[in-house]
Amino acid sequence: MKKNSIITTANLDDIDMLVQLFENYRLFYGKNQDTEKATKFLKERLVNNESVVFIAKDYENPSIGLGFVQLYPSFSSVSMKKIWILNDLYVEEKARRKRVASQLMEKAEEFVEQSGSEHIVLETAIDNKNAQCLYEKIGYLKETNFYTYELVLPRK
Repeated sequence: MKKNSIITTANLDDIDMLVQLFENYRLFYGKNQDTEKATKFLKERLVNNESVVFIAKDYENPSIGLGFVQLYPSFSSVSMKKIWILNDLYVEEKARRKRVASQLMEKAEEFVEQSGSEHIVLETAIDNKNAQCLYEKIGYLKETNFYTYELVLPRK
């Protein structure tokens, strides 16, 4: 199979490419573009080691970003272990169905396992069937024992 991407750990040298991918991700979810805020947000996560981001770059032209996955650390009180929240997964439309998402997910899994953490948790939109198919295909189980609640602050 032809290799179409290189997966690396994102750092500040990748910030422009990462911001563009991040902005496209946010647009996908109906958010307005704000490159200045996105740049600040991502730089803070990377500089403060508050997240781990893996970025997929085009194999033949590594200056082209194809997608990214972002993980945030958390903890499970029940297991008393560190866990990782897979908060963001995005692949550019032109790179979809070319195993880029699978490669990003494999890299995330490898990282979490090497960190000694217990598991990865993620959420996806109910109507995001493509993502659900990917997650289930690679072994993720849909949680049916818990509901997710959200409180948006400040209250209106």
